[in-house]
Amino acid sequence: MPLAIMWFFFPVMREFWWLTAIFAALIGASVSFLFLRKPLANASSEIYQRREARVATGKQTAEERDAAAEDAAFDDAPSNDSQSADNNSTDS
Repeated sequence: MPLAIMWFFFPVMREFWWLTAIFAALIGASVSFLFLRKPLANASSEIYQRREARVATGKQTAEERDAAAEDAAFDDAPSNDSQSADNNSTDS
């Protein structure tokens, strides 16, 4: 919206289209920051409360369970580093 306003009402901005785009982006970000601060704060606090509730009850997402299972399998697996080192030394 700021881009259209600047483009149509300020003819000099048509010459410097790249500068108009920069100003429009700054104006849009400023207006969003001023008028959407409350919804952003509400959304952030809701996400934080959900995360804390999940941690407090011990619930895990499927991704977290999968990552924990992969870590456990990796930790329990025997190391093949010594075997590969022996094979490399005999090949030489």
